[in-house]
Amino acid sequence: MSTALITGASSGIGRAFAQELAARNTNLVLVARSADKLHQLTEEIQKNYQIKVEFIVKDLTEPNAAQAVFEAIQAKGLSIDLLINNAGFGDYGDFASSDGEKQVKIVQLNILSLVDLTHKFLPLMRQRQSGSIINVSSITAFQPMPYLSVYAASKAFILSFSQALWAENRPYGIRVLVTCPGPIETNFFAEANFPPTLAGNTNQMFTSEEVVQASLKALENWQPSVVIGDVKTQVRTTLARVVPRKILLNMLARSFKV
Repeated sequence: MSTALITGASSGIGRAFAQELAARNTNLVLVARSADKLHQLTEEIQKNYQIKVEFIVKDLTEPNAAQAVFEAIQAKGLSIDLLINNAGFGDYGDFASSDGEKQVKIVQLNILSLVDLTHKFLPLMRQRQSGSIINVSSITAFQPMPYLSVYAASKAFILSFSQALWAENRPYGIRVLVTCPGPIETNFFAEANFPPTLAGNTNQMFTSEEVVQASLKALENWQPSVVIGDVKTQVRTTLARVVPRKILLNMLARSFKV
């Protein structure tokens, strides 16, 4: 039986990954900051599925957090077959007047912890010549985002990094997928302090469960990346790559400024 490690597992996409993988008879290691939420999710999964579930309470923005997670898993004698780097957050607003410490934490969580965890578990997958990695990015990865600058830049890093790893590791039998969801039904907008007028139309949003299903299907098909969203999302993502940058940035600045 395979084992998946999921960061940011206590809610949203991470929780949905945990539920779906449990239904697919995959053992789980769940990582998040909230002990209460992890304990509740662990009990819920173990009640419904005959799998092993471990959880590690850890704030991945802390120094050496990835090392602590790695050592805890090694101490349990576990082998990770699927690494899902899902933990991340954003912050809406003008960068110059934002909370500088919060912007640094976005980089620490969205980029540094993801790179660190990947670098710790990928060599072990290479030794076995098997394994999979899913890195959760966003459609914001495809263009700079005024008033969401650090978050979008971090997601662009994840997109580029993951696609490069897909090419490097395919010869070793290792799958690497970067999944780029559009607006989804999570608490992201509230946590990122988005103005209600910009939070999007919930009727057009995908669910976390739909994101997970599409991501796992793309992983099975050895795709390097997948964009998840409605037709408008797909079109906007494509146009963002070809519209002249000055025009695109002026349009985005007008759209996201309140």
